[in-house]
Amino acid sequence: MQPITMQAHELFRHLRMPELGDVRQYVRTLPTNTLMGFGAFAALTTYWYATRPKALKPPCDLAVQSVEIEGGEHARRSALLDNDEPFVYYYDDVRTAYEIFQRGIQVSNNGPCLGVRKPNQPYEWISYKEVAEKAECVGSALLNRGLKPSSDQFIGLFSQNRPEWVIVEQGCYTYSMVLVPLYDTLGADAITFILNKADITVVFCDKSEKAELLLDSTEKGEISVLKTIVIMDPFDRDLVARGKKCSIDIISMKEIEVSGRAHKRKPVLPQTEDLAIICFTSGTTGHPKGAMITHRNIVSNMSAFVKATETGYKTSPSDTHISFLPLAHMFERIVQCVILCHGARIGFFQGDIRLLMDDLKTLQPTVFPVVPRLLNRMFDKIFQQANTSFKRWMLDFASKRKEAELRSGIIRNNSLWDKMIFHKVQANLGGKVKLMITGAAPVSANVLTFLRAALGCQF
Repeated sequence: MQPITMQAHELFRHLRMPELGDVRQYVRTLPTNTLMGFGAFAALTTYWYATRPKALKPPCDLAVQSVEIEGGEHARRSALLDNDEPFVYYYDDVRTAYEIFQRGIQVSNNGPCLGVRKPNQPYEWISYKEVAEKAECVGSALLNRGLKPSSDQFIGLFSQNRPEWVIVEQGCYTYSMVLVPLYDTLGADAITFILNKADITVVFCDKSEKAELLLDSTEKGEISVLKTIVIMDPFDRDLVARGKKCSIDIISMKEIEVSGRAHKRKPVLPQTEDLAIICFTSGTTGHPKGAMITHRNIVSNMSAFVKATETGYKTSPSDTHISFLPLAHMFERIVQCVILCHGARIGFFQGDIRLLMDDLKTLQPTVFPVVPRLLNRMFDKIFQQANTSFKRWMLDFASKRKEAELRSGIIRNNSLWDKMIFHKVQANLGGKVKLMITGAAPVSANVLTFLRAALGCQF
């Protein structure tokens, strides 16, 4: 028995952990190049650990994204919420569309807000406070012309996306008036119906051609309520004389701002349940129908977006948004509310969709809302450029490697495959896109998954 015990002790003596002194002595005996190799390996290991791509965790169990509300007759709520109460406000100090913009002024520290560019030129920006000042001037000028600071006072806006669109909108919110967007595809008959139905006496137009369309309908006796048309771009003064014959004042945006600055009024702020905007349908099934959207509706929708993305993407003043989808539709409106609430920048396209790619390269947006039709075009163009069997094989191989990362929650645009294959695709969108948002129609899973991989951004 004793020899066995001694053998065991001898075995454990040989298996004991080395003392620190033993390690030091061993290290001293190693050649310098071996020590340098150990050091390099340790440094590389540390670098990899510190810079390795981190997987995003889903905000909830993706197999159970909604929960039935108790006693709600099979109604369901998002699994992101802790209780069955309606989720309306993400920020305590943001309860109206007016307060969305005011928060943006604060968190941006009066940073750049709205930007435009001329052909082949960089973007030029106006600050948050400049936008607020211009908005007060527009609203004050409208009150000075006899309009009421009330949620039953409707203001028409017939324009493409541009800074003045946001300025007029904020001018309405500052004085509790209601915005009614109009757009080309409605057609003259639908626009006439909307103006008469909502008793709209003032319409802001971006171009004189749209003012002429309104005058045509007025001269035919189809529009009976219009009293003032404000035009943003320069226009022929003959238009003023034509307007006078119809008892309609034709004035410039600059004149409105000057008038408002001379007759500044104290803001009349809206309440949460007040109307903010009326969005009319295109009227494909009869007359256009107006969706009456309150300030609470807008803030609730924006808050839901922020809540749904808070674990994966936090909008900040460093973000830049490209605005080209119609602001007359609520999809683009809500995205812009998110951007403005967080003090980020909005750069507008030049108004010609054919120049959008050039605008993207110049602006380098981080937030890019799209519709499925554009995603399908991007998908088709990428595969058309892979015009040899080798290129197609490389594209398929690289996309499968990136898709494997996606399945594990890793979203990035700096992998080997990005540098070899996808960097040109990413550069066409400015090279800095972090978040793309799609809506308005279905998009195939194949297109969505491939573009997530190719662009290395969140959808």
